[in-house]
Amino acid sequence: MKNIFKTLVILISIATLSSCSNDDDDGLIYINPDEVKTYTLTSVSDPTISGTAKFIKNTDNSVTIELQLTGTSPGGVHPAHIHKNTAAEGGDIALTLGTVDGDTGFSTISTTSFTFEELLDYDGYINVHVSDTDLGTLIAQGDIGQNELTGTNKIYALGSVSDPNISGTVEFAERVNGETMAKIQLDGTPAGGMHPAHIHMNTAAETGDIAYTFNPVNGDTGMSVNNISVLDFGDLDSSNDVPITYDELTAYDGYVNVHLSALDLVTLVAQGDIGQNELTGMTQSYTLNAVDVPTISGTVTFSERSNGDALAKIELTGTPPAGMHPAHIHMGSVATAPGDIMFTFNPVIGDTGISLTNVTALDDTTSFGYSDILNVDGYINVHLSASDLGTLVAQGNIGANN
Repeated sequence: MKNIFKTLVILISIATLSSCSNDDDDGLIYINPDEVKTYTLTSVSDPTISGTAKFIKNTDNSVTIELQLTGTSPGGVHPAHIHKNTAAEGGDIALTLGTVDGDTGFSTISTTSFTFEELLDYDGYINVHVSDTDLGTLIAQGDIGQNELTGTNKIYALGSVSDPNISGTVEFAERVNGETMAKIQLDGTPAGGMHPAHIHMNTAAETGDIAYTFNPVNGDTGMSVNNISVLDFGDLDSSNDVPITYDELTAYDGYVNVHLSALDLVTLVAQGDIGQNELTGMTQSYTLNAVDVPTISGTVTFSERSNGDALAKIELTGTPPAGMHPAHIHMGSVATAPGDIMFTFNPVIGDTGISLTNVTALDDTTSFGYSDILNVDGYINVHLSASDLGTLVAQGNIGANN
């Protein structure tokens, strides 16, 4: 009896498997977890609305695209599309995704306009709009395909310049295709303002020509979002453009300037070194004592860069307005002075008492970086003027003599 029962169980199992196999052969659509891709849709006009876009490869080679948002309002009907290019660049509609139901936050369509593989490599993004009558207002947005962010990013500080209330960051985020999403975020920008921004060559202390032009920072939001795939060198001639990847950008010899307006590019509202010029956080400060002018004294601070160079910042109090004070590193110590000049700083500006200089080599071109400064047999002199180098306004030992 037991053998008969076992035989019946086996026969039923075989019949069941055969039935499932026949259903598959008849075109049953099923989901293979390896053929599902989910992208993030972030908030735009309403911070409470966000969600996902799920691409599903079907056995009939169609693709099902499911949008799921949280935070939508009951009764809402939200059109959605796939657009060409990145969200930062904008682009024409490539595929209509139907409408998201505000009651459920859900929409689904199936399409054969693109294959699953084509969508995973597509140069595009998704927009979800507030309504058919207000397509200009977005409630959610996200890059897809080759424009998806990998999760690797780098954030650099943008410090205040002309207005102490304005500062922020610039973020570089890597895309799957190796390009970069660049986002400037500033606090304290005035409403209605539009602030041009650029990547420049060299360090901020050295200054340099424009390497890349960002979209202007919107004063209402303090934000500028960009896709960086080439350096444009500040002109409209694309034949001069040079491709640049995320890895190359985060190692670039450059800095970012954010300007007050297109009519006043001289006035900077924020600035910061990027790439190999980023500061590591390692610093060394030395005292600069008063010499011939008892009211003038201060410090010099050397900050290490990622590439091993140093940012030198001389800060003096009591300098006269409009003055320009030459400064140098000399050989030896204050006690053995005078010593020959080894390195020339940018002059200290009397109005601010500040001098900013990038230190990468001595005046004779010998390599001279942050680690060399810590051990140098030297001292610093700050002079009254270029025409009166004999009068010292500040002086102090550095390196091995500290």
